[in-house]
Amino acid sequence: MQEDIQKNINSQEKSKQNVQKDALGLFESVKQFIGDLFDFRHDTDHEATIEAIKADIPFKGATAWILIFAVFVASIGLNADSTAVVIGAMLISPLMGPILGLGMSFALNDIETFKKSLINLGTMIVLSLFASFLFFYFFPLSQDNSELLGRVSPDIRDVLIAFFGGLALMVARTKKGTIASVIFGVAIATALMPPLCTAGYGLAKGNWPYFIGAMYLFTINTIFIALATFLVLKLLGFPMHKYANAAKRKRYSTIATVIGVAVMIPAIFTFINVFKENKIKNQIKAFIKTEIKMNKSLTLIDHEPDIESKTLQLNFFNEITDATYNDLSNEIAHNSNYNSLKDFKLEIKGSDTKSFEIITTAYKEKREELQESKNIIAGLQKQIKELQETISSLNNRIEQDALNKHQNVIAFSTIAKDAKIRYIDIEAIGFASVLSSKDFIKIDTIPVVTIEWNVQLSDSIIAPKERELRTWLQNEMQLDTLFIKREK
Repeated sequence: MQEDIQKNINSQEKSKQNVQKDALGLFESVKQFIGDLFDFRHDTDHEATIEAIKADIPFKGATAWILIFAVFVASIGLNADSTAVVIGAMLISPLMGPILGLGMSFALNDIETFKKSLINLGTMIVLSLFASFLFFYFFPLSQDNSELLGRVSPDIRDVLIAFFGGLALMVARTKKGTIASVIFGVAIATALMPPLCTAGYGLAKGNWPYFIGAMYLFTINTIFIALATFLVLKLLGFPMHKYANAAKRKRYSTIATVIGVAVMIPAIFTFINVFKENKIKNQIKAFIKTEIKMNKSLTLIDHEPDIESKTLQLNFFNEITDATYNDLSNEIAHNSNYNSLKDFKLEIKGSDTKSFEIITTAYKEKREELQESKNIIAGLQKQIKELQETISSLNNRIEQDALNKHQNVIAFSTIAKDAKIRYIDIEAIGFASVLSSKDFIKIDTIPVVTIEWNVQLSDSIIAPKERELRTWLQNEMQLDTLFIKREK
């Protein structure tokens, strides 16, 4: 009996060990699969990547002209509010080269590449601003639109787009056989050219908030693309730049580190500030939606937040009592859903009872004026109808007189209406019998139709229409001869 129990215990222990072994094996398999799935180090070409980035840094010759043309294309797209044209300018813009060069120079401790990249990027920025300034300054149809306004107020999404776009670009750059579609996609996503053109628009129009906002967006894109480049090259273990001696390498390394830290500190603060500002905007939207718009007793006209002074102005149509003001202020100050707004002060403007009465009285007066206008219009419509009946009666009398004078004359109004239906381009039609003599002895009476055609029609279109019209009129009016005269 005891032996059987011991056998069962041993069997259970063995089964447990097998399960643990299988679980460990499964874990190792999953780990191996995930590692193989995301590891791209074996597919990296260090030398080709460095050479490709360096080749895109120089700014002269064809690259300078390509940049100028890209600036004009982007400026035209922004002016026309055309997303497709703006995307085209992003694809042909050479701005990405020096920015990648900056990130690579930090990662590889290459001070010479850093100098070249910085000089070329600065030249590109100045030339882009100058070209877009000239376009918007002299082009007569420049005006604000959605494409322009979208580049003057960067938020947290622009930071994330620049950073993750830069990561995607560098992974594609380091791969053996660069993925061109990824490079084009990142050029579109990060949108380096439109902010510079928008800044040029701000300069041309003297709109400094536009200029500062657009340059802020361009700076965000530049810094975070360079940061992504730095991180990818460090992760892949790219070799450091070689110098003649250790002292020189150490000195350049120190310079690169100081510059890198100096650049990254503003980038970090930029990210934090933009994140906080975006959070405040989202909580203001939530506050407006939840606490005001869902309250049936409140009618909000508009709201205007001022993040710098930490005030939120609310304009209501209806009267706002002290109790309502206190309730809204308490929600701002103590509700955990609006913790970023706790220091904000509400400035509420509501219509008082007297103003409401004035608006109501004005509304009633306008309704009375509208009713009086409707009565006048009804009277005029009646007079117009009577005049139309009089005109119709006179037309009938004229046609009757014509029938009495000449047997070949028929109801002209019928002919005119049918002619207009058949030939919609006729503006006016007239009919008369004209006395004519070719030998100055014998006198003939010639029926003549005068036609005024639409001025937009060419002679080549009018000529066949007149031939058809003459044949039709001869049949309708039972005439052997008929002349058509064209009115100019």
